[in-house]
Formats: sequence, structure tokens, C-alpha cells
Amino acid sequence: MRKVFEGVTRKGTGPAIFLAAVMATTPLAATDGGGMALPAPVTDEVYLAFGEAEVRLGRDLFYDPLLSGNRNIACATCHHPRHGSADGLSLGLGEGGKGLGPDRVADTVNTPEQRIPRNAPALWNLGAKEFTVLFHDGRVEVDPSRVSGLRTPLEEDMEIGFANLLSAQSMFPMLSPNEMAGHYKENEIALAVRLGRLTGENGAFGRIAKRIEAVPDYRDAFAMAYPEIAAGRPIAFTDITNAIASFLATEFRSDTSPFDAALRGETELAGAAADGMKLFYGEADCATCHAGPFLTDHKFHAMGQPQIGPGKAERFEKHDRDVGRMRVTNDPADAYAFRTPSLRNILKTGPWGHSGAYSDMAAFIAQHADPVAGLFAYDRTNAVLPPLPNAVDHAILDASEEVTAIAAAVKVTPVALMAGEIDALIAFLGALTDEAALSGRLGVPETVPSGLPVDR
Repeated sequence: MRKVFEGVTRKGTGPAIFLAAVMATTPLAATDGGGMALPAPVTDEVYLAFGEAEVRLGRDLFYDPLLSGNRNIACATCHHPRHGSADGLSLGLGEGGKGLGPDRVADTVNTPEQRIPRNAPALWNLGAKEFTVLFHDGRVEVDPSRVSGLRTPLEEDMEIGFANLLSAQSMFPMLSPNEMAGHYKENEIALAVRLGRLTGENGAFGRIAKRIEAVPDYRDAFAMAYPEIAAGRPIAFTDITNAIASFLATEFRSDTSPFDAALRGETELAGAAADGMKLFYGEADCATCHAGPFLTDHKFHAMGQPQIGPGKAERFEKHDRDVGRMRVTNDPADAYAFRTPSLRNILKTGPWGHSGAYSDMAAFIAQHADPVAGLFAYDRTNAVLPPLPNAVDHAILDASEEVTAIAAAVKVTPVALMAGEIDALIAFLGALTDEAALSGRLGVPETVPSGLPVDR
């Protein structure tokens, strides 16, 4: 296995020059003996590098509920290694939930207001430099024209100091009332978010940083990771997200699967997996979108996925729909388009789809092959949804005009797949399972500096 920690600092990898680094390190395609255009093997150079002290600090923060408004939910709660860095649910229960994975239930004393509108995405290989856009709708993106080097929904409220895209992405769950912040009547962080006070000493960012600063073990760990803090600078919110990003990039690196071994010429896929790879890069046309070493083109496509949850709407909006990328671009051409996910460890990260509509991979592949037919034939029992009083489930599917709009956005040509071919594709996807990565590098800590319980 490759070294866990490569390099000591992130100097020279800030967002402003991030895109240039990507262009310099993205592997070119290779061709196997059968004529398939395959990606080149993944190498160390395609990843960001971090020091060990920073990564270990990031692990503690990732598993520590102290970052949530009510000190009861950690980043790891919805992105846990037990569930392939996701949560095993179609739509998660954030603030107000109890338990882990499919066993998570609503707290009867502090019941969630709604389900998380979209499926918790897996975290594999987000430290690779080619990942320049994140979230299902791409609302966080590298943009060298911005002062911060990043484009996010916060616009002018963006703090300066996020070391990379993954760091900036890490802040948004902490600001979400339904995910980690909680209700504005419950804690000072949620109240600051509700009032629109993010930056400044009494903003949400500053209040989270003060919580961490007040824990002596964290202060010591930050001083070990960042020399300027050792010299006396207070801990900033961006230090917290930078450390978390370093852990995510290191812990969830995955490039030692059987597929990777085949790309490196160390072995060959055989049997159904080989048949599935031939289909994937051939007649099934999967690789048009699931391209490159991480099997994603990082673009947005309308694939007719069923929406089973509450949708994405502002407080002043009355609809329940989720139009995906269009919410970011305001371009009707992007309606119902969502980012192509990476397929690494894909069989371990279900349910699948932007709303987690499918817990059965065969059904998911069949719908993907013929999106419109699959949408209208969707079996709602495919969803994994713990009971939630007053939940808005399947509302869009119950409105024929909404389903018709999702179908109308699909522009792909259907592909006819036989049952045996779907089985072969699943076997190939199984070859993307990286058991070494799934077992973890640092793993789940026994304790965290705050002393709060760790989800195990």
C-alpha cells in the first residue's frame, strides 16, 4: 500500500492555482489489448498532499460532535466508514436523529423538521486534484476569478483561508439547520446562521472556532499542525475545515481495487467482471459520462432520477421540486441535471441516485439505461427511509406534471440491456471495490478531544 502521508505542507496548492495543477496531472487514456479506451493508472501525483499532524487533527474533528450546534452530530454521522463513507439511507436524518446508518431514527424529543433533501454523497478520492466541483448540483466550485479562488453560495460572505475546494465544501453541513446547526432557538450557532451572521467574532464561523479553541487538547493539536497557531494566532474556522479536508483526502483515498491492479498491469479482470468492463467501455456506453481514472466526467446530466424527498427550495418558495444544477446556473437547460458521481467503491455506498431512490443496483442500472421508462416504472419500495412524522415523501412522484417535467429533461438515448448484461456490469462495479481503503488508514478514533461520544 502507498504511504498514507505524502508531503508536509499544502504550500502552492491554494485554490487560485488549483486548476493549473489539475491540468498538469490528469492522466491520459490508455488502450488495452481488446481495444477499449481505459484510463491510465492512478498515481500519487494526482492527489493533494498533507502532513501527518494535520491529518490526525482532521480525523478528530471529523468524528467530533462539538462542531454541531447542539453537540450531538458529527460529520462522520452521515459519512461513516461503516457505510462506505455515506450513511446507508436514501435521505438522511441530520439534526434530530439518533443512531447510525439504516438504524438511525427520529428523536421523539427533538424530531427533525424534514429529511435531508439529497442523498449523502460518498467521499472517495475527493483529494484528487481533478475534483474541481462538488455537491450534487456543483454549487461549490474552483473559480480563479474570485478573491477566495472559489465560487460558493456564500458569495461575499466567503472567508479567505480555505486551502482547497474540499475545505470549503466541509463548512456547509455545519451551517445547515437540518444537518448539523440545529434550530435557531436551540443554540448560538444556529441563531447566528438564521440572522445571516457568518463572519466576524460573533458569527457562526467565529463561534465554532471558539468552541474548538476552548479545548486544550485541540489547541495543542492545532499548534502541532500549523506553525502560525503555535506562534500565537487564534484558531480560525478555516483552520478547522482545512484540517478536516486533509483527513478526508487521505483517509478516503481509493486506488488499490482489482480494477486499479488491472490498469497497472498487475493482473487482469476475468469472468463476469471482464465482460462487464467490456460492456461499460463499449455497447452500454457508461464511460461517456463515467470517464477517467475516477469514473466521472465531473459534468451534469439529466438522467430522469426519481425525486423521493422534500426537494430543494428557499424559505420563500412553496414548491417541493429539486431542479438540480439549474438552482446554481439559473439556466433552464440544466433542469434536473446532477453531477456524475465517481463509481469507486460504488457497491458499498448505496442507496444510489441524487435522492437515494434506489437500494437495488440492478434496478438502478436498468433505470439508467432507459431513464424515462425507469422513471415511470419506479418502485417506491426501493427507498430506505426511516419513519419520520409529517415527512414529505414521494410528493413529486404523486404529481404527474412534475414527473413529466423530469422525464422531458432527459436527452440520452436509451440502451437495451439484458438481465445477464446488468449482472456483468455489477460484477465490473464490484472490481472497483477497494478493500484496503474500506478498512481505513487511521480508522475511527476511540475518543475525541471534546470528550463527546463517537459514532462507531
